[in-house]
Amino acid sequence: MSDGGAHILVIDDDTRLRDLLARYLSSNGHRVSVAADAEEAKAKLVNFAFDLLIVDVMLPGQTGVEFVRDLRRTSQVPVLMLTALADSTDRIAGLETGADDYLPKPFEPRELLLRIGAILRRATAPAPPAAVVKFGPFQFDLARGDLRQGEEFVPLTSGESALLRVLARNPGATVSRAALAAQTGAGEGRATDVQVTRLRRKIEADPKNPRYLQTVWGEGYVLWTD
Repeated sequence: MSDGGAHILVIDDDTRLRDLLARYLSSNGHRVSVAADAEEAKAKLVNFAFDLLIVDVMLPGQTGVEFVRDLRRTSQVPVLMLTALADSTDRIAGLETGADDYLPKPFEPRELLLRIGAILRRATAPAPPAAVVKFGPFQFDLARGDLRQGEEFVPLTSGESALLRVLARNPGATVSRAALAAQTGAGEGRATDVQVTRLRRKIEADPKNPRYLQTVWGEGYVLWTD
């Protein structure tokens, strides 16, 4: 990303909305390209490096969800999905493809700008160690899903390991409950909160006043590492 802002690709078949977003984002310091469908977007991805994609779910031909699923096989470029679908299952479907955030229509342009800023900050944050994440006396192997305290293994359920893996890949960044549910398979309701409570009992000296796995009220959870 240059000092002049991000290069953003807006993918939406609604010409009016596409043009409005392009003008608004450009007026706020970003460089903007547009595409009306997945095929046009793929052609532009061959020729340009983008800092962020804004993808409408209901694209003609290949849908936005299908497009992002294919994209994630070769690229980790940040993606913000837009949709008129408000159902939680649709939001989770978007997150399951690897999208970074999800914004229902209609939305306030200012909120879109704030979400873009948050995604870009996460994308440019220092990457965690490739193999092992350390916090306090603990070491978590991202590839194997193993947690050690010193030389001793800490037994984790598959759900706890999946939860810790998602958080450890994003140390210091808040991960929403919806994103955790989608990426761990925890499903709807309070399943994610239950997993967090159980994991805290294994890694926190005082689970009611956690040092490492903390709640960000109204948003989600964050893992603080060394």
